[in-house]
Amino acid sequence: MLENIRIVLVNTSHTGNIGSTARAMKTMGLSSLYLVDPVHAPDGQASALAAGAGDVLAAAQTVATLEEAIDGCGLVVGTSARSRTLSWPMLNPRSCGRKAISELPKHPVAIVFGRENNGLTNEELQLCHFHVCIPANPEYSSLNLAAAVQTLCYEMRMAHLESRDELEFNDGGEIAALEELKSDYPLAQDLERFYTHLESTLSKTQFIIPQHPGMVMSKLRRLFNRSRPESQELNILRGILSSIDKSITK
Repeated sequence: MLENIRIVLVNTSHTGNIGSTARAMKTMGLSSLYLVDPVHAPDGQASALAAGAGDVLAAAQTVATLEEAIDGCGLVVGTSARSRTLSWPMLNPRSCGRKAISELPKHPVAIVFGRENNGLTNEELQLCHFHVCIPANPEYSSLNLAAAVQTLCYEMRMAHLESRDELEFNDGGEIAALEELKSDYPLAQDLERFYTHLESTLSKTQFIIPQHPGMVMSKLRRLFNRSRPESQELNILRGILSSIDKSITK
């Protein structure tokens, strides 16, 4: 199951951090590494710091955009070290691990890490369902990229082991786990198509003025990410938007 967790590094500056990330992943049983527009391709330094995880590094997929890296994922969690003007649904590392493992049987999960110097942009964070923040020492909260990856990979591995133990030894845990699987959430690209459709319809009705869009779509993204509509619910919302589009064109 852990193979379906994607560790996504966005615009990484130092190749050594890519290698160290591969090593951190392998120690926790993860193997799917995505590199979004790295400043430099993995090199000898990356291989050296990957140590025995050269297979993870060699299998890493390099893509141009974050959208490509999370394509096909049903849960996307972005790491954020600082508070934002527009707050987003937050997880701590432990709850992030448990949520990731609970949804893995249904779809791939992506954990997204930003640039070493300034993390993820607001636009990139808005592509995530949740944000996760590692509660480091506030007097010295500078956390190396690979250390942050190691922390979250550890929490996901522990959640995976706990889930497996519950299924093997606890009937009540098995029932709870099966209940968790009933929800069918849309994949990342389906949600993006919905946001595109929503913005188009709101522009047609002039609820959004293209020249002065403001924060409307950002706040609507936060609303729907917080409520986490299921696939059937998203289809209903798309149907409502289509009916509005038809009434406008009559």
